[in-house]
Amino acid sequence: MRKLLKAHALLICGEAEDGRQALDRVKALSPDLVLLDINMPVMNGIQAAFEIRRMAPTTKILFLTVQECTPEAEAAMRLLGAHGFVSKSSAGIDLIPKLKRLLDGD
Repeated sequence: MRKLLKAHALLICGEAEDGRQALDRVKALSPDLVLLDINMPVMNGIQAAFEIRRMAPTTKILFLTVQECTPEAEAAMRLLGAHGFVSKSSAGIDLIPKLKRLLDGD
């Protein structure tokens, strides 16, 4: 993943192994965007997204998940304050365009 993001000139300012670390990184680094897996140890991505939204309301959140992208799933993610999600099966096609769109302000 790191290689793919670097190849498209997307700067990675931090990484986390679990949801609790993700919160610590967001607090310390104030990123523009957080890419979260839903299935993480200690605190899952859904709980982490809720907390990130509360403590860093301008940080954009994009989920990366094994779940398929359905209109219902997209609506649920938006209720959490996320800006959408990309399924791991379509990440090779969808991830970079979605990241760039979010970072460009769309």
